[in-house]
Amino acid sequence: MDTISDYEAIIREAEAPGMALFYFSRPSCGVCSAIKPKVMSLLGEFPEVRSFFIDLDEVPEAAGQLSVMTIPAVLAYADGREIVREARYISMDDLAEKIRRPYSFIHGE
Repeated sequence: MDTISDYEAIIREAEAPGMALFYFSRPSCGVCSAIKPKVMSLLGEFPEVRSFFIDLDEVPEAAGQLSVMTIPAVLAYADGREIVREARYISMDDLAEKIRRPYSFIHGE
């Protein structure tokens, strides 16, 4: 993902039935590096969720435009609406539960 317009295009795509998850981090962030594999593993439970990993060193304007004030941050969208916003201290169990409800509704599970 190279620009904020790429992100906006994906959000527009997420307006159709379906879900998208965005993980914001920087390479120099140790916590980000530790949590990313856990988020990737969690996404294995939700194969229909489109996932995107955004390096804020490459797309710094994304942080301001999307009000991402601290990293790591996870934003999830269902049918074009933000349903999850978690940052810094991210509980994988809580994140899974917040994704599971709309996922089950959208994908009939």
